[in-house]
Amino acid sequence: MSSRSLLPTAPAGRLAVRVVALCWLAVLVDGLDLFVYGAVLPGLLADDTFGLDAATAGDIGSLTTFGMLLGALSSGLLSDRIGRRPIILVGVALFSVASAGCALAPDATAFGAARFAAGLGLGGLLPTAISMVMEFAPQSHRNIAVTVLMTAHQAGGALAGSLARGIVEALGWRSVFWLGALPLVLVLPLLAALLPESITFQLARGRRDRADRAAARYGVDLADFTPAAVPDERTGLRGLFAPGLRRTTLLFWTGSFAGLLLVYGVSTWLPTMMRGAGYDLGSAVGFLVVINLGGIVGMLVAGRLADRFGARAVAVLWFALTAVAVGLLAVRMPLPLTYTVVFVAGAWLFSAQTLVYAAVGATYPARNRATAVGWVAGVGRLGAVAGPWVGGQLVAADASRWGFVVFAVAGVVGAVMVGLARPGRPARPVDPAEGSVSVPVH
Repeated sequence: MSSRSLLPTAPAGRLAVRVVALCWLAVLVDGLDLFVYGAVLPGLLADDTFGLDAATAGDIGSLTTFGMLLGALSSGLLSDRIGRRPIILVGVALFSVASAGCALAPDATAFGAARFAAGLGLGGLLPTAISMVMEFAPQSHRNIAVTVLMTAHQAGGALAGSLARGIVEALGWRSVFWLGALPLVLVLPLLAALLPESITFQLARGRRDRADRAAARYGVDLADFTPAAVPDERTGLRGLFAPGLRRTTLLFWTGSFAGLLLVYGVSTWLPTMMRGAGYDLGSAVGFLVVINLGGIVGMLVAGRLADRFGARAVAVLWFALTAVAVGLLAVRMPLPLTYTVVFVAGAWLFSAQTLVYAAVGATYPARNRATAVGWVAGVGRLGAVAGPWVGGQLVAADASRWGFVVFAVAGVVGAVMVGLARPGRPARPVDPAEGSVSVPVH
């Protein structure tokens, strides 16, 4: 998909293409660093000199996820105070330096500390990049812009697997983490030179002079970014529980918990559960390619539909379809049909959670958007911790078929919670950055 078909070619549209492209690059290296641990884990466990066992490896994986939770929760609050751009730059710097720390780690303890630090950067970057893209993308293209951004995460995962297969055996697992440090010198300078600060953020913080200079520099109309004057508007975490938003916030949090439980549970245990159910799918890497390809296609389709029908409505449908597809995998089918179901499950699975972020960004006012997205991602990380644990318990109990049922139920819960997440009265004032209605329908 070309940038011309993604966004208008007016100055504001060209600036949006620039922001989407730069954030896509940042999220690509984010996804690469996130998935590289699982990709090199066989090599790590086979390295007798390092002394890592399976139990400790699992603890390190959970430690990384916990770091991501803290990063997501804190980044929203910080970016609504100091800006989106600094959080993205710090995130890339942090997980790149942490990757070098992993490459240099003398033992599992130091390695785990470095992965925790990487998690802080990884967790903070993604919701901030989503908020940045939503603020620059035109209203009519906002959802497709977010879903295009999220294809970078799936591409990063595929790249991590390809790199690991290609060089771990030849050069050792440490070499992959050295590659993970390269964004510090290759990507970070590019972002620092070309990524603008959010104009809406500058205006919301009363920095009119900086906003004027940015608008003149990029040839855009400042009115396209001017937030509504909202007297006594609540900001930060407190703003998520303003009148009319309390119930919506809790529903989105619950839906995100169910969504990430589903994503991480299925991603971690589906190949094992399918083998336990009697399938012979061959290489697990091949299965991961299929589900990630489905995820990339699903992102692009979901974004188009969300721009037409609303992110919240499509997220509800996608969660429901994911529940059906995952439930079907409990039924023995011919292998070609199984692969087809896995592909479409990936198409719905990953983009359903992405649409939750898009729906949250469209629901909350611009000055509170990064906090809202950061906290829905952070609370959802609790589901990311729970999903692999639930799947592991079921597999250990030789109840793989029940795993499909449990994860299908999570999809139903996600659909119901997001479907009910409508802002209540009183309606908040119009925010031109979000559209022309007081209460968004998605």
